[in-house]
Amino acid sequence: MTEPGRGNGRRAAVLGSPIAHSLSPVLHRAAYAEMGLDDWRYDAIECAEDGLAGLMAGLGPEWAGLSLTMPLKRAVLPLLDTVSDLALAVGGANTVVFGEDGARHGENTDVHGIVRALAEAGVPAPASAVVLGGGATAASAVAALRETGLAEVTLVVRDPARAGETLRVAERLGTTVTVRSFDDFDAAADLIVSTLPSGAADALAERVAARLPEKAAVFDVVYAPWPTALAAAVRARGRAVVGGFPMLLHQAVRQVELMTGRADVPVEAMRAAGEAEIARRAAS
Repeated sequence: MTEPGRGNGRRAAVLGSPIAHSLSPVLHRAAYAEMGLDDWRYDAIECAEDGLAGLMAGLGPEWAGLSLTMPLKRAVLPLLDTVSDLALAVGGANTVVFGEDGARHGENTDVHGIVRALAEAGVPAPASAVVLGGGATAASAVAALRETGLAEVTLVVRDPARAGETLRVAERLGTTVTVRSFDDFDAAADLIVSTLPSGAADALAERVAARLPEKAAVFDVVYAPWPTALAAAVRARGRAVVGGFPMLLHQAVRQVELMTGRADVPVEAMRAAGEAEIARRAAS
């Protein structure tokens, strides 16, 4: 029998649209190189929601797994044979692992990425938190905060009427959520998590930074361009800032573990490769 993760010419890929910007190939390939998986491939494949079922149907036995970006994380759920409890609760699987029999299993490693990023930054268990944004990443943030032991979260959104999916996620997780608008919230919490896209939190930067308690921290899921206006404003006041790259790194580490079946995933080699690529892109 072939040892898991060795000598079997396996394939994996990240799917999404657009996908050319994805750092996943850099991270996964760095892991394969360090782990001696010379016959493994990891690609970026352009795939919109309407093409997902057909693409997955055409994958052969050499495929070990897939990484998925939104909106594919939700669209993939009906196409899976089994789904982890966490992925079901969050309403999305960013990872598909193929069994030896071809069975498709869905996992969510985004939550793991957030939990690990916070722990690495010295913010393992905040007593209070505010989440900016109400999309899929906000749902993962709520789930991650629940795993740290936090059962009450304030959700800040532009339009409370569009927070329905995240509120349903919170209900499934047993988390109490108070919804506020951007014009009506207090940043005085142990942790502010911004799940807003690049530039969307710029207008809030000074307001959030000015109201943060002395020992509070901000986690901004954006990793490029970095620092964001929010991160810069918070750092200027001497508060802790966690960027989006550690989240991306640790969710990818967990994906490599799941897809290869190995625990010796080289976190630091993946970190170095990712940081080098971010620096290269910024320079160009």
